[in-house]
Amino acid sequence: MISRMLAEATFITTDMLGKACALGTAILWGLAVVLFKMTGERTPPLSLNLYKNAVGIVLLFATLAIMIAIDPTEGRVLQEHPGDLCILALSGVIGIAIADTIFFYALNLIGVGLISIVDCAYSPFVILFAAALLCEQLALPHYVGAGLIVVGVFVASRHKLPVGRTRGQIVFGMSLAVVAVSMMAFGIVIAKPIIEGMSLVWATTVRMVGGTVFLALFALLGRNWRTHWHIFKPTPHWRIALPASVLGTYICMILWVAGFKYTNASVAGVLNQTSVVFAAVFAVFLIREEFGPRKIAALSLSLTGVIIVTLDDVFTQWCNEALAFILRT
Repeated sequence: MISRMLAEATFITTDMLGKACALGTAILWGLAVVLFKMTGERTPPLSLNLYKNAVGIVLLFATLAIMIAIDPTEGRVLQEHPGDLCILALSGVIGIAIADTIFFYALNLIGVGLISIVDCAYSPFVILFAAALLCEQLALPHYVGAGLIVVGVFVASRHKLPVGRTRGQIVFGMSLAVVAVSMMAFGIVIAKPIIEGMSLVWATTVRMVGGTVFLALFALLGRNWRTHWHIFKPTPHWRIALPASVLGTYICMILWVAGFKYTNASVAGVLNQTSVVFAAVFAVFLIREEFGPRKIAALSLSLTGVIIVTLDDVFTQWCNEALAFILRT
């Protein structure tokens, strides 16, 4: 509702709004990742995912209550889109419950710096799924950019090991991170056609509820199921976990879905990818992670790929002009 009002009341187009939301997601998610890393050092991945999702749901429900109080017609979504709601819930199970839990586990293994590099695989996965499921066209710049991003991942895999981690743990952690980002990409792409025709907050809430219900049921399995819920007992850890959850699960989630709602999925995915820069920078200042030459090289390769994909029209024009010049000479 708010985003629609902004688009109608100003010169901002929906495409510009979508790109701004995608870039805003990257900035805030970069900070949230570092805060989650600080929290994850004391909290198991499944517990942290349950906590952040619970915070997000409370805030989303509060937002919906305000929206319905202002405009009662907002409450008709549950009656008008039953089939779409099921797909959104499935999207949440894949992209929130499963993917985020795997992501947090990988984050604990390899740290913010390395996971920021692996996270560069996100945009190629979005482009791939968007082409396969939404028939979005892939061009030469997409392939070139994706190739540079993959090279960046391989360069990062030979980075100096975090303290207390073996080479095998690093490889395993990076593999898990790739699986996580691929599931995040798939989850949001399958939901894009529905998100485009539904209220932004409703779509975000349904995805969140679907993912959280699945995660909560899974957390009840096993003998030690009570340990997953200890995080809901107030502790000093909440000083970091709570702001991280507000940023990563409420604000970022709405902005993330808005980016895919208002602009091309491939473009939104690539702009989201700039979170690797912000996460690496925030990690240097907040948790004193090393930012050595190899990481700089890996980030440079990955971000070059991101820029090429973003400016695909410009890159294609340059290639055509270069080819025409070669042929003339």
